[in-house]
Amino acid sequence: MTFNAKVAAAATAMFAAALLSGTAIAAPKVLMMHQWATGSDAASIAKLGEMFTAKGGTWEQTAISGHTANTLAKLRADVVAGNAPAAVQLKGPEIAEWDATGGTANLDELAAAEGWEKVVAPELLPVMKPNGHWVAAPMNIHRINWIWGSKKVMDEAGIAELPKTWDEFNAACEKVIATGKICLSHSTADWTDSTVFEVIVYGMDIDLYRKAFVEADPEALRSEGMIKALDELRLIMSKYTDPGMVGREWDSMSQLVGKGEAAFHIMGDWTIGLLKAGGFEEGKDYVCAQAPTNWGKPGFILNSDSVVFFQQKDPDFVEGQKLLASTILSPEFQTVFNISKGSIPARLDVDLSNGFNPCQQIAQKDLQASIDGGTLVRSMAHNMTIAQKFRGAIMDAVTEFVNTPDMSSADAANTMADEVEAQM
Repeated sequence: MTFNAKVAAAATAMFAAALLSGTAIAAPKVLMMHQWATGSDAASIAKLGEMFTAKGGTWEQTAISGHTANTLAKLRADVVAGNAPAAVQLKGPEIAEWDATGGTANLDELAAAEGWEKVVAPELLPVMKPNGHWVAAPMNIHRINWIWGSKKVMDEAGIAELPKTWDEFNAACEKVIATGKICLSHSTADWTDSTVFEVIVYGMDIDLYRKAFVEADPEALRSEGMIKALDELRLIMSKYTDPGMVGREWDSMSQLVGKGEAAFHIMGDWTIGLLKAGGFEEGKDYVCAQAPTNWGKPGFILNSDSVVFFQQKDPDFVEGQKLLASTILSPEFQTVFNISKGSIPARLDVDLSNGFNPCQQIAQKDLQASIDGGTLVRSMAHNMTIAQKFRGAIMDAVTEFVNTPDMSSADAANTMADEVEAQM
């Protein structure tokens, strides 16, 4: 028998013995369910698969296109069938709801070994640890309260800088529409309407935001402050947007700013990826800043994409979960993924000086300032605060208001409050 044959025979014997003893060496593999099926989202998740494979794992994925509800329906069906996926893209209250079923995997040992507690943004800790134990790994931090501006349109309208307050925003819009251009690029849908609205509420009254959108307090929802915020939303949607917002594809909103057809756009930082894909350059074609606030401090509305892990019997999947979670929270993945996605790392210790867009660098600074100043909040519109039943009621009321020109702000506020109360 040759040397190689002897080695092969010995390896075969060792593997057989391991199987008989129940101590087979696990080969890490994972099946990840997510909803990033197209465009830059699909490209971003592909980077995770590439890194996982490069580290010796076997990568499989199930992409569920469309609304989050589609992903949740598939997840429920798989769990009921006793075939829970090893990893699922989930966020906010959904993590806590699934953790309450007792089916999530415990990542505490890995988290302690890699020091996650020390580097992950503190606002994310209760989300990833809904019952005090790590069950999920954050991929990024998205900032929601951005305003994006067209250099060309602002210059034509005589606007020197992006507006810092809502009065400044309205004054700037009056100048823009006088030139015949669109002030705010928008695409009306429940989540886009509610994104703009939560930015308005936050910028007008941060305490109201917390009571209404974090605590789901009905009295806050029907308050005078909420009515004023709805007045601002009505002004924007009736005067500062264009009729083309109805039926416009959401991912084309930023193009109007990049092309110089609209002055402003209020949307999360995935706008960076869309502008980059369109060939537009920061500082030349567009500029970015914190969306208007009347209280004059750095502020941050946070959204985060994360991966939740479910208990597995197969040791290969158990090892795959560890490898995937470790890969997600590695500085390398947090860098590569977020440069592509437009967001910033969930880790606060990643250096953004190389490769990141200037707007991303501003976001990291403002995130830390908002942590220090106590102005960091999670996003309601992007499913990071209240239960889905309350969020859905609020979003439905907001979109009804946007699509019903003769609906008063007071009626809309009462509708929101009544609908949330009905879910309690």
